[in-house]
Amino acid sequence: MSSARREFLKHAGITVSAFAAFPGVASAADAPPAPTPSEAARIRAHTAAWDESQQAEEWDTSWTKHITGAHKAMFDVPEVEGGVGVFRSGLWQQQCKDVLKVPASAVSSVMVLRHNGIVLAMNQEFWTTYSVGEAEKLKDDDGKILKFNPALPDGEHEMPAPFSNYLLDKQISAGAIALGCNMAFRSMVMLVAKQDKVNPADARKKALSMLVPGVIIQPSGIFANVLAQQAGCVFVRAV
Repeated sequence: MSSARREFLKHAGITVSAFAAFPGVASAADAPPAPTPSEAARIRAHTAAWDESQQAEEWDTSWTKHITGAHKAMFDVPEVEGGVGVFRSGLWQQQCKDVLKVPASAVSSVMVLRHNGIVLAMNQEFWTTYSVGEAEKLKDDDGKILKFNPALPDGEHEMPAPFSNYLLDKQISAGAIALGCNMAFRSMVMLVAKQDKVNPADARKKALSMLVPGVIIQPSGIFANVLAQQAGCVFVRAV
């Protein structure tokens, strides 16, 4: 289990004996080597075809209208770190309800999944099909390649209540807002394009279909961060 995730669970009140119930993840290994000139050229050529078309894309910013709670926070999640950034959003919401004695409707949470954290926006099928753990050099407790999105239920590890409610899909279902960075999302598109041997437009369409339901892609993570703050959210560096 990553140190960040272990510390989060420890301070949130989970005992050491309960750690085994959580799917662990280590931080990414050393950054992969820079692409060779030929590889860099291939990436530029591969993305140029759809970069221009996205400039005219109509981005969904209607989520700002749903930031209506008296208590508003935006959780910036640029790294994977075992899904801790996502869990902190869930814990904060619960603490607001328990400590401040306010209803769920009084709490608005926005999670911005950007940079390396964009992989948390992808569903379990995507993680399995495109070997996300291997591509991003993410490992589990045993030092093996991580096979599951740690912010989602994986079918093998049961997260005890109330922490099961802090998983990304549960938070979205309960009204939390989850946003994905389009610039970081390109790396997910590249995984599809490379493995499926399809053009960028088709790869993007497929990658979009494999987002965690409810995640809204924004032009960039920074764009989403600023817009959420302009809507009244307090900025939280979640990882």
